Amino acid sequence: MPFHTSHPIDVVVAGAGPVGLFLACELGLAGLSITVLEQAADPHSPLKRLPLGMRGLSISTIEAFYRRGMLDAVEQAQRGNEQSGATRASAHWAREERRSGGHFAGIPIFLDQVDTERWRHHLPGRTGYHLMADIASLESVLAERAASLGVDIRRGVQVTGVVQSEHGVTVQAGGAAIAARCLVGCDGGRSAVRKLAGFDFVGTEPEFTGYSLDVELDDPGMLRPGRTYTPQGMYTFAPPGTVAMVDFDGGAFHRGQPPTREHVQEVLRRVSGTDVAVTAVRQATTWTDRARQASGYRTGRVLLAGDAAHIHSPLGGQGLNLGIGDAMNLGWKLAATLRGTAPVGLLDTYEHERHPVGAKVLDWSRAQVALIRPSPASRALEAIMRDLIGTRDGATYVAERVWGLSLRYDLGGSHPLVGRSVPDFVFADGTATGALLEGGQGLWLDFDLRAPARELASRWGRRIRYAARDVKDGLGLAGVLVRPDGIVAWAGEHGTPLAGAEAAARRWFGEPRM
Repeated sequence: MPFHTSHPIDVVVAGAGPVGLFLACELGLAGLSITVLEQAADPHSPLKRLPLGMRGLSISTIEAFYRRGMLDAVEQAQRGNEQSGATRASAHWAREERRSGGHFAGIPIFLDQVDTERWRHHLPGRTGYHLMADIASLESVLAERAASLGVDIRRGVQVTGVVQSEHGVTVQAGGAAIAARCLVGCDGGRSAVRKLAGFDFVGTEPEFTGYSLDVELDDPGMLRPGRTYTPQGMYTFAPPGTVAMVDFDGGAFHRGQPPTREHVQEVLRRVSGTDVAVTAVRQATTWTDRARQASGYRTGRVLLAGDAAHIHSPLGGQGLNLGIGDAMNLGWKLAATLRGTAPVGLLDTYEHERHPVGAKVLDWSRAQVALIRPSPASRALEAIMRDLIGTRDGATYVAERVWGLSLRYDLGGSHPLVGRSVPDFVFADGTATGALLEGGQGLWLDFDLRAPARELASRWGRRIRYAARDVKDGLGLAGVLVRPDGIVAWAGEHGTPLAGAEAAARRWFGEPRM
């Protein structure tokens, strides 16, 4: 397919949530012209703020913000939340006496149980293992960065039509036709782009309706703090009024009318088995455990990312992290394709790499649903899982999955670091790897300070940044070639020939300059 066509807009991104904005920033960083279309006219929804807007960021998501120079702003927003007390009040597992780094179906992963020494190729550094942030703060940071990169964000504009041709995509939105070279749907679980472009969306139907609530209670003492399983379902409670609960109704109430005070009280009484009185509902939203995934992430010039490509229950907080991973993986590949520097088939690797990751997260979500069903079998299984997660091996395994440390793309190559996130190497001058990736280029780290490596890297010009540095702990490596998304494409120990590095550079960055 010829991508070298002339349109005033390179890419239209549908959706101005964190995934759409992050992708827009990646494409804007590459110098492309980007327009973001967002259906909602007002970005300031109370559901995006604490307490209901809180999300746990995995290591891969934290690294993505760090490697693009936005982590300081995200952490500043987080510190403001902590000072207000909102973060701790809205996380039921944060009330545990031991420090927790996430959970699996409500079973906490305690940090003192996790054996971080097993992750030989992960260097503790700037990012840490876990960070809490609210959606409003993330969108604010990303929107500011997007604006600085010249991204055009249009709000109150709904996508109503998509027509592809050999030369581009015409997007009908807001009563106008917008011509672009590509369209990416980041417009959520009910994605208009996915439906209009004809993607198959397959998976499993829901077992329950979930509720996330900020309420006033007549007597909060009637509810147990933390997570409680009952014969009718499950609820979690963080005093004075943050409640999450699941009602195994087959998802019947979700997408119906907004939950009223009377309805919330009726369901909470049934699920909790108490006569608790709800006097007011400040915020309320519903969700289900429906788990579906697009059978493919691309059709022609239309691609999907985030919830538009996959939906599942929010149990364990994997959705946002999965979507940011999509955007980080797709951005540089789509940019290189549109700029004409990509090797053949580069854009196809987006689906090949990310689709299996999405499928695993859907199964991870389904496994948690199996633990919270209101049945004796699920209670027995939950007790066994609690014992396993309480062991060092179990806690380490679950932490590796929840924090994103298990991510490894199958890129070939014999070194165990290939396909994984590059360690945050710290150099003698105090510079760290993450700072060298802020420009969105590839990165060649040369710890042996070899002239042949410098000459080889220079053949790719600005596509690959070369850095010859003395490293404090190079994990025994002589050099590392890193993709723009921070994934290691080649790693060589001392004495390793550079032929493998050259082959990896051609594979991911195209042909060198003559």
